Amino acid sequence: MKRMLSGIKPTGQLTLGNYIGALRNFVKYQDEYEMYVFIANLHCITEYQDPEDLSRNLTDAVALYMACGLDPNKSTIFLQTDVPAHAELGYIMACNTYLGELNRMTQFKDKTANGEKNMTAGLYTYPCLMAADILLYNADYVPVGEDQKQHVELTRDLAQRFNNKYGDTFVVPEPLIAKVGGRVMSLSDPHKKMSKSEETNKGCIYLLDDIKAARKKIMGAVTDSVGIIQLDKENQPGLYNLIEIASSLSERSMEDIAEEFKDQGYGKLKGYVADVVCAELEKIQNRYNEIIVSHQLEAVMKDGAEKASVIANKTLDDVKKKIGLEIKY
Repeated sequence: MKRMLSGIKPTGQLTLGNYIGALRNFVKYQDEYEMYVFIANLHCITEYQDPEDLSRNLTDAVALYMACGLDPNKSTIFLQTDVPAHAELGYIMACNTYLGELNRMTQFKDKTANGEKNMTAGLYTYPCLMAADILLYNADYVPVGEDQKQHVELTRDLAQRFNNKYGDTFVVPEPLIAKVGGRVMSLSDPHKKMSKSEETNKGCIYLLDDIKAARKKIMGAVTDSVGIIQLDKENQPGLYNLIEIASSLSERSMEDIAEEFKDQGYGKLKGYVADVVCAELEKIQNRYNEIIVSHQLEAVMKDGAEKASVIANKTLDDVKKKIGLEIKY
């Protein structure tokens, strides 16, 4: 069975974008692949996080992983820092990464272009840690959104570079990008990705949002003045985004939804999207509450860390021997 790995960085509450772009796919893949899913808590601290908020977000992330359908009996779920090999291989990967490659990483470029100050070294080098996250497990596939594809490409380059220097060591992973819903956009600005870092919450739906609040956000979503329901991503990005969200959650094609509502107006379409989204949120939240009350998270994470460590430590030991970091007695 082929192996797949991915993780989410819960710097805030998980969003509908996280669910459509990642979590739902993890659930589908766990029956087809040997699935490893981790909470990327080291990646969270490249920027300051309130400790209490971060701890709560990590707990919620694990519970939501399971509430969305990840089964600990099918998938290995663990916390990044519970497997120290991530940080150690991350440094080794940094020593095999060129500055020019990191300078081209989109997040660093965008923040630099926007004139952001006080960026940390961790923000600059985190693609090296992300590469280590993947390569530790010799993952064949990595499901990512379109905006993360660049990082998997860097991982592939680093794997091939290391293999050429030291002999076959790493599996060169392939990115998997969902055809629909791979990049969910903000409801308030459809030119930007739906993000928990938005200045206002109007454009972002959280998985733990109050159901009425989520519906209100969808009904207030930015569309356009064209007045025609059609699939025109360039000229009607807001409308396209709403149809894509509904398509992702309902398993209906975007064409089918656009055809059904083509003569009914934007309000009717938004109402349909709201119904689909809110039904999904309600199901997730009910399951989340059951998991929190059951107190099963500690056992799940302990078991996941033990399973992940077996593979990660074996890979790291092989890497250290090939580099020459170990003394031969």
